[in-house]
Amino acid sequence: MLNFSKDFIFGTATSSYQIEGAHDEGGRTPSIWDTFSRTPGKVWNGDTGDVACDHYHRYEEDINIIKSLGVDSYRLSIAWPRIFPQQGVYNQEGMDFYKKLIHGLLDAGIKPMVTLYHWDLPMWAHEQGGWVNRESVSWFLEFAEKCYEELDNLVYSWITHNEPWCASFLSYHLGHHAPGHTNLEEGVKAAHHILLSHGEAVKLLKDKIGSSTPIGITLNLAPSYAPTDSINDQIARNNSDGYANRWFLDPIFKGSYPMDMINLFSKLIHNFDFIQEGDLESISTPCDFFGINYYARSLVEFDPSSPMLNKGAYSDYPKTGMGWDISPQEFKELIRGLRENYTDLPIYITENGAAYDDVVVDGCVHDHERKDYVEKHITAVAELNEEGMNIAGYFLWSLFDNFEWAFGYDKRFGMVYVDFETQERILKDSAKRYQEIISSRSI
Repeated sequence: MLNFSKDFIFGTATSSYQIEGAHDEGGRTPSIWDTFSRTPGKVWNGDTGDVACDHYHRYEEDINIIKSLGVDSYRLSIAWPRIFPQQGVYNQEGMDFYKKLIHGLLDAGIKPMVTLYHWDLPMWAHEQGGWVNRESVSWFLEFAEKCYEELDNLVYSWITHNEPWCASFLSYHLGHHAPGHTNLEEGVKAAHHILLSHGEAVKLLKDKIGSSTPIGITLNLAPSYAPTDSINDQIARNNSDGYANRWFLDPIFKGSYPMDMINLFSKLIHNFDFIQEGDLESISTPCDFFGINYYARSLVEFDPSSPMLNKGAYSDYPKTGMGWDISPQEFKELIRGLRENYTDLPIYITENGAAYDDVVVDGCVHDHERKDYVEKHITAVAELNEEGMNIAGYFLWSLFDNFEWAFGYDKRFGMVYVDFETQERILKDSAKRYQEIISSRSI
């Protein structure tokens, strides 16, 4: 039996575009995901987030579900196009929705952890170049400042950005997420401007607003491994780690970009002038905590035809419904490495979970595979804390089955099943097990 301290935060998480729906209500204008999901061939089955979980209309019911789980905290994100539907035009009605939601959470005894940016860039910003345009930093700061002014006294903690790797490389270089571009230079510029906007938003909260509310950033980290010790496979592993992890960790915690990756990128990017004097100092502005989204390790082998000289390698590990390795031991190795090489800040696991093909049988969802996945990773968190690794909290992804980005409604990550025809919510077995773990504060 492993125990959790009374200060440890158990939570669950969602994001605005994935659950809210009401895509054209309350003054909201389209985001890049509204446009991307309507582009033929981009999202499974042509699914969109137009309705999603209809959380915009059902938030009171949803707060009751969150309360029933017994969690300490709920992580949500704010839809930028609800707050600034046009450039420079503030929409109070959009903010009022989040005020109602957050007041409801507080009344239920749940601490709101609020993410400013979880990928729903307004189309008006995209039409001016999106994150590739350095002006995106000032647009984001205008959005952040309004959120701080209106919500800071209600919020338990702030996260500037969710998974910059996805919002930059996956979206502008690999093309799998909105806006669906396939240009490495755009991806690297977008990553830099997102990171810069993070640092500037931290300074804005601490210096201009004068707030003491904790603030951090969430990175999705996938520790890289290779199938052999050959030089080629070690090159593959190094580059995979640089592209997915170090390109974001190094500027945040060391105030520099990894030179091996600059060398690799410079085959396709001949001018790094977009990294201006003072930028890295801003990006590395000290935070109060560090958020990590962890799902799986990455196993790669050498591929000379790939720009990053690697590709996914065959793994005999058991897999989730996403085809991702179930790898709690590598999760522990990741945290130990972060402690050794990067930071002693409190770490929150801001997302961890698994997708499976869930089926309702007699009004129940017996998701034993997800329950096992969650148990393994919560056990790993408890063991890490016994080593003194200072994991301050764990947020299970996700509260609900929802719009799973390019996978539409095909992949279910929720511990609460959602029937997208009727909007009925059903607690899966994993939710009931999570209730038990939280209630006993032990596993």
